[in-house]
Amino acid sequence: MKRKNFTESQIVSALKQQEGGITVKDIARDLGISEATFYNWKAKYGGMEASEVKRLKDLEAEHAELKKMYAELCIENRAMKNLIEKKL
Repeated sequence: MKRKNFTESQIVSALKQQEGGITVKDIARDLGISEATFYNWKAKYGGMEASEVKRLKDLEAEHAELKKMYAELCIENRAMKNLIEKKL
């Protein structure tokens, strides 16, 4: 099954519809997602506005990049330590 990517505004809109009284089942059917996906969105983005969701996604991407850089530096550091030990 093809994975759909929803924009921040679409996610927030779906959450606002549910707050407005539309059932989760109807919203999920309209968007072509499972109810579990909707509840995951609600747990993660509940009470946020579209701009806040965008900022959160940007911060998560930056965090992932920093973790990747840290892992690469740790590998390089370990390799340098091993090289120094072999020379001594």
